[in-house]
Amino acid sequence: MAIKDKRQLIIEAATESFSLFGYKATTMDQVARLANVGKGTIYTFFENKEELFNEIVNTLISEMKRVAESTLDSDKRFFEQTNHVLYKILEFRKQHQLTIKLFQEGRDMGTPEVIGFMQRFEHTIIAYIKELLQKAIDKGEIKQCDPELTAFVMLKLYKSLIFDWELSRDPLEKEEIIRLFDLYFFEGLSI
Repeated sequence: MAIKDKRQLIIEAATESFSLFGYKATTMDQVARLANVGKGTIYTFFENKEELFNEIVNTLISEMKRVAESTLDSDKRFFEQTNHVLYKILEFRKQHQLTIKLFQEGRDMGTPEVIGFMQRFEHTIIAYIKELLQKAIDKGEIKQCDPELTAFVMLKLYKSLIFDWELSRDPLEKEEIIRLFDLYFFEGLSI
């Protein structure tokens, strides 16, 4: 088996372990068993569990960005594009087993490495939305605003409508979320 294949096998095994057991409960022994390699083989590619986790997180964030970028359509107006991007990103988070497990562990156990992941994940989303907002401001499509603060508020509102609302109520349909977002947010930015 080629070196690159072994490395990829280890990453896949670690992703599976983190998805099933979380960060804290995953051990290098588990990863070695799942990858069907010796534990020492893992250390030829990764110094420790944190480095392996970082590799997986970087891949996950890149994958999330690709999902967001795949929804962009220059023929659609800014508000419609932003709604689609936010929905796709949060849908990705909600459907991806690894993010589900990590966000659960971060919330329930406060594992520092997982909290760091959650912050990176959120920071990446905010930076991406900030960029979309800045482009819309520069084109004169929306009012002047602080794009980073606005991106932060947009993300928090979207997360609340998708995740928090359904903790004690029936989930909102995508169309209803878009309508509410338009009502509470985009009307204020419209020129």
